[in-house]
Amino acid sequence: MSSRNRLDFVRFSLDRGVLKFGQFKVKSGRLSPYFFNAGLFDSGKSVGTLAQFYAQALIDSGVEFDMLFGPAYKGISLATATSIALANHEALSGRDVPFSFNRKEAKDHGEGGVLVGAPLQGKVVIIDDVITAGTSVRESVDIIRKAGATPAAVLIALDRMERAGPDDALSAHSAVQDVSQTYGIPVVSIASLSDIMQLINENPQFAEHQEAVAAYREKYGVQ
Repeated sequence: MSSRNRLDFVRFSLDRGVLKFGQFKVKSGRLSPYFFNAGLFDSGKSVGTLAQFYAQALIDSGVEFDMLFGPAYKGISLATATSIALANHEALSGRDVPFSFNRKEAKDHGEGGVLVGAPLQGKVVIIDDVITAGTSVRESVDIIRKAGATPAAVLIALDRMERAGPDDALSAHSAVQDVSQTYGIPVVSIASLSDIMQLINENPQFAEHQEAVAAYREKYGVQ
């Protein structure tokens, strides 16, 4: 996506309360000066707009794809909504993009199995909100490969650009970089920490958060 579109997404996330500045204890135990909770995209209008951002990011990436896969649970609504946005995107000339998702528990009646939606085939884009430990991606890649399809990319909302591990033993790479290197596929994000910092730097109303976010990135960030 262009820099302007990426900044538009950061603003949209702020407006919806999905992105907040302050002091937050995150899953890793760190105190972060910002918090991003994609679960707060929780209405038809907001998810519809979010899906348009996902669709644009995927198209702008140049990744070739045949369908979307949404890992349960957050990925289910994301894959559904983004497939609609792609079907309505002028760049795809009316192409109808199939999608599927998995169940957390295998169904033992009816058609059975763990997959719902279109059969997994061709080049598959995994769509999720963020990448933390990479567990969801690993499970998705396994499901896609077992079906005889090919993982083509991972599409996420925000790249935190953050190294993992305790302060005295930080990982060399971020979770996003590790996923890309492990599976040999690109990770496409609508926006990243760099975009959040750009918005902070360009807008005086966020000046009070500039130092804390910059210090956090200096300590934990990757380039």
